[in-house]
Amino acid sequence: MYKEHRIAVVIPAFNVAGHIAGVVRGIPEFVDDIIVVEDAGTDGTAQVVKGMSDRRLTMVQHAENQGVGGAIVTGFRLALDHGADVIVKMDGDGQMDPNFLPALLDPILLEGYAYAKGNRFLCEDRLPEMPRHRLLGSFGLTFLSKLASGYWHVFDPVNGYIAIDARMLRKLPLHRVARRYFFETDMLIHLNVFRARVKDVPVPARYEDARSSMRVGEVLVTFPLYLLRGFWYRIYERHVLREFSPVAVFWILGSLLLAWGFAFGAFTWIRSSWTGHVATTGTVMLSILPFILGFQLALQAILIEIQESPR
Repeated sequence: MYKEHRIAVVIPAFNVAGHIAGVVRGIPEFVDDIIVVEDAGTDGTAQVVKGMSDRRLTMVQHAENQGVGGAIVTGFRLALDHGADVIVKMDGDGQMDPNFLPALLDPILLEGYAYAKGNRFLCEDRLPEMPRHRLLGSFGLTFLSKLASGYWHVFDPVNGYIAIDARMLRKLPLHRVARRYFFETDMLIHLNVFRARVKDVPVPARYEDARSSMRVGEVLVTFPLYLLRGFWYRIYERHVLREFSPVAVFWILGSLLLAWGFAFGAFTWIRSSWTGHVATTGTVMLSILPFILGFQLALQAILIEIQESPR
């Protein structure tokens, strides 16, 4: 128990045989349940976990690999069945320092937040330890993730060191949450639908010799598509279905006008290049005016969301 609340730690584990024992042993005594979800790995992770004698430890094995998101969802559901009040997700590769568990739990138990997440960028003295490609990738994805999730005050959206109040977790449609690397950002998207308060907590990462299995090419191709789908899902669920808001009107009209302005402008430019005839002022304005108006509507929607972002 931690401050009279039952705490569960969920550890998705895929080919982490060299790290998982140290991760489990490092979890503080105040944690009531440790749930390891072995995601159909091939390196003997399950055997290592079976050989441990921690009374708090439960292991679930997937017959087929479901991705980190699928493993976490399995662990979340089991933690809820065990009666946890707060559930923490830690990776099985040793990159998340268990000494920071209280820093994640206190905002939920003492300050009324529904969700707390680590933010490596708030620990500036430790940033040089972060691999450069991860540093650049996190910066690049942050703006798009803010746009998709609606949490403009949150940084480091792909940080997987998270804690969530069980009452909020029960509200989320876990069957809809992304099953692979998009999981952390997708959680924020679903949380925003319920106006859940989210807090960034300074938590440095520990990289050591661990390597991410995420492929840069996969991220560049799939993340923008996931973000676009998640963005429109959130706009509909929150700003149309649950509480109709001008944000939805601004985004829909703004997107249509931006698309028309860009498409018609590109068509006009290509046609002029092929024919050698300069487009008339009126033709040019048919592209520029909708584009400018669409941009202004989108900007207004962003400003409203920044003001209304749950804090």
